[in-house]
Amino acid sequence: MNPMRLQKLVSLMKERNFDGALISPGTNLYYLTGLSIHEAGERLTVLVVGADGDYRLLAPNLYENTIMNFPVTFWRDGENPYDKLAWMLAEFHLSDGRLLIEDTMRADWLINLMRLGTFEFYPLSSLVRELRMRKDKHEIEMMGHAAKAADRVFGEILSWDLVGMRERELALKIELAIRELSDGISFEPIVAAGENGANPHHAPGDRRLRKGDMVILDYGARWKGYCSDITRTIALGKPDGRLVEIYEVVREAQENAFRAVGKGIKAGEVDRAARETIKKAGYGRYFIHRTGHGLGLDVHEEPYIGPEGNVLLENGMTFTIEPGIYIPGIGGVRIEDDVVVEGKGKRLTKAERELIRL
Repeated sequence: MNPMRLQKLVSLMKERNFDGALISPGTNLYYLTGLSIHEAGERLTVLVVGADGDYRLLAPNLYENTIMNFPVTFWRDGENPYDKLAWMLAEFHLSDGRLLIEDTMRADWLINLMRLGTFEFYPLSSLVRELRMRKDKHEIEMMGHAAKAADRVFGEILSWDLVGMRERELALKIELAIRELSDGISFEPIVAAGENGANPHHAPGDRRLRKGDMVILDYGARWKGYCSDITRTIALGKPDGRLVEIYEVVREAQENAFRAVGKGIKAGEVDRAARETIKKAGYGRYFIHRTGHGLGLDVHEEPYIGPEGNVLLENGMTFTIEPGIYIPGIGGVRIEDDVVVEGKGKRLTKAERELIRL
């Protein structure tokens, strides 16, 4: 556990006049406490944090042998956990007031919670994102490990016999390769061959890879909770000449966006560098998403690198740069790297970005 993180949250709560916070399992709970609770299911599990700095977890007794050296109240099957939560809220003098609520809390938990007092609810992310956007040295090291795993998997992919393989078969092979090198995947791999590359979030299916395809490969690894996210587009044989042209435009856009990264630069300026490159080449209407997103314990978090990005980049911020061009009926190209701000931008993922033909 890193006690400073909870202390910083409490300081922000006092500064913004919040009376308390209720944090259910997820990446925010892990970030603030180091508790990794992923299988709570329907069983009420919530950390109560008071504005005075006191905190206590309410959890089912399934975790009695795993939660150690942490203030916790357990409840058993057959008990009403909301009765215990009401008691805890009274102990923390939280029968009403302004409460921060975990953004991803189950709706049934929140509905039952609403019956326990007269509260004003606000999203926890409005405060925690200010802490999580700037990664410390340890966090960046963990992300670097996840990035290296992603790079190594790309090298393995290039050695496989891809022609004739189904998209979903390749996606599974990528997942297994990631699991060999890390704690697991950060999201379900995307494999989009040929015309399917026109869909940025294509779900791998039975379409077989064949000569002449451009294939988008988007995947990531997780290490000690922290994510990587990489996309490379490769060619099988000799693809459509227009797609080769598009590839060079996207590569240039990605490089220009990377060079725009720097401390004190608005996130929107990074997006603009990529977007103007693609627009100048005549493909502006085919770039249909933001240039990137923050990366850390979640594969999508603050800061977002889009046209309206007003966040000023600071050292320790980590995010993706992933411009793309998608043409219906023909295919698409996307190139993505993970980047950390250290004065200027530094790539965490380093796999080859030149077009590879197999």
